[in-house]
Parts: sequence; C-alpha cells; structure tokens
Amino acid sequence: MIFSRILLYFSFAATITFLFSGYGYQWDIWSLGMAFTLLRYSAYAAIGLAVISLLSIWFLRKSRARAIVYAVIAFLFTGLISGTALYWQYRAQSVPPIHDITTDFDNPPQFAAMVRLRADAPNPHEYDPEQASSQRDAYSHIEPLLVRADLQEVMDAAVMIVTRRGWQLVAVNRNEGRIEATEKLPWFGFKDDVVIRFLETEDGDTRVDMRSKSRVGRSDIGVNARRIEQFLRELDRNFD
Repeated sequence: MIFSRILLYFSFAATITFLFSGYGYQWDIWSLGMAFTLLRYSAYAAIGLAVISLLSIWFLRKSRARAIVYAVIAFLFTGLISGTALYWQYRAQSVPPIHDITTDFDNPPQFAAMVRLRADAPNPHEYDPEQASSQRDAYSHIEPLLVRADLQEVMDAAVMIVTRRGWQLVAVNRNEGRIEATEKLPWFGFKDDVVIRFLETEDGDTRVDMRSKSRVGRSDIGVNARRIEQFLRELDRNFD
C-alpha cells in the first residue's frame, strides 16, 4: 500500500515536471536550457516509472484494491508522458534538422514587416539556401499553389484563414501581394513566422507561395512543413 502511494506521488511529480517544463519557459520562470533539461529528465523518469507501475500492477493483483488503483493511476500518468516523449523523439529523428520551409527555392518569399519582430531571434530572417537540399529530400510535396481566381480575392481568403487559425496578423500589403503572420505554439510558446506571397500569372490566375520559419531552434520537427501544407490545402478548398 505504501509503495503504491509513493509510486503514485513520484509519477504525479514526473508528469507535472514534464508539462510545466514548457510552460515555465513560456512564462519566463526559467531558461530554455533549463526547460529542456526538465523535459528530458522528467521523460526518463516517466518511462522508468511506467515500467515499474506496470510490474506493480502484476505483482499487486492479489493485494488490496486501493493499492492496485494507485498503481494503475501511476501507469496512466507515466504511460501518457512516456508515449508523448517517445512520439516526439521519433518525429525528431524522422525529419531533417531544418527550421525554414519554402515553396520557392529560387526566390523564397521575404519577410519585410517581420524583420523588426525577429531582430532578437536566434534564427535570422534571411533564407539559408543550404536548407533547400534537405527540404527537397524530406518534403518534396511542398510546392506553390495555383488558384484560378483573382489575386485580391485569394488574399481575402488567406486573411480569413490566418484569422480563423488564431495567428497574429502582422501585415497585409495588397500592393506587393504579401501577408505576414505569426503563430505562437501552445506549450513552450515558441513563435513561428510565415510570409505568404501572391503573384498574378499570365493567364490571370494567382500563384501562392509560402514560407514558414521558426525563431528558435535548429530543428522544427516538421512543424513548418505541416503548417504550409495544411494552410495551402485549406486555401485551395475555398476555390474548389
């Protein structure tokens, strides 16, 4: 009984530490380095405690019901954290360590209004062409969107999607055909910036190019590519 209760306490502590590692950084309680340290070691602890909890359920199967309940709750806590940590570890290893994704390698959409907001960001606003090769290998499906509609109409639809997704709309330049926005990720509060460029083709259609870049971190774990893919798919559906 005492062992099961202690196991539950430790499991709860590991879970709270894992969850608040990111929020603590977002709320400026500790540094990013400390946040990742807490995240890493709480994940290790959760995996170990999940194994112990699972074994405890087996050995306590003939014990008092409350002891088994404690062990089951401990396993649910740590199993969820362990699964989350292993999933993100798998994602990190399955994609290249890049953080700047574009639909146009030859002429990537450029940030303008966003330059000032990214002044202190570890990742500069300029596009690094060395990332193009890695993106081609990992995200060959990321490409420009061609819409059979007026440019201003397509921009209006894009603004609505940005608003609907809860992104911060930084700039809408209709003369230059450019939208800039920022998405704040919920856990660590990381900010990723996007620039969307609209060009009228010779046939009167609208070509949409998009670029998404993280302000912090060497690898985005595929977040920027997924953001572009989902946004352009949603924009395309508006004109089906």
